Amino acid sequence: MPAPVLEVPRAQLPNYKPLIVPPSDLRPPPGVKGTNEDKAPNKTKTPQAKEVQMIDVPFTDVEVPMPSTEIMTAAATTAVISVAATLTATSIFKHLVSLMKPLLKQAWSKLTKKKNKTKPFLKKVKEQRREGY
Repeated sequence: MPAPVLEVPRAQLPNYKPLIVPPSDLRPPPGVKGTNEDKAPNKTKTPQAKEVQMIDVPFTDVEVPMPSTEIMTAAATTAVISVAATLTATSIFKHLVSLMKPLLKQAWSKLTKKKNKTKPFLKKVKEQRREGY
């Protein structure tokens, strides 16, 4: 069977075209009148859904969107119910473990005792087989 021929792996090195950024103090050459395109952006308010309320943050010029009261109530209710269900299930599981542990230990000990009782019989059978009965 011929040995497989494996080619030498080749890597493709990443490359990029550098971005040319003009300096911040760029001015037109003498004799050329430049145009000032840096105008203040218009502060137009984008249309918001009616479920969203805009809240002004005190002492800043920041507006933060906040969902409506119905949405916030639904989210809070869901969070409270999920936490309560988790805590309840955890306490029930711990209680069941404390109840079942002694029962399982007792059943395990009975099984091991039963298994140990059958071992002498198995030893006799093995000995008889060795002796040729």
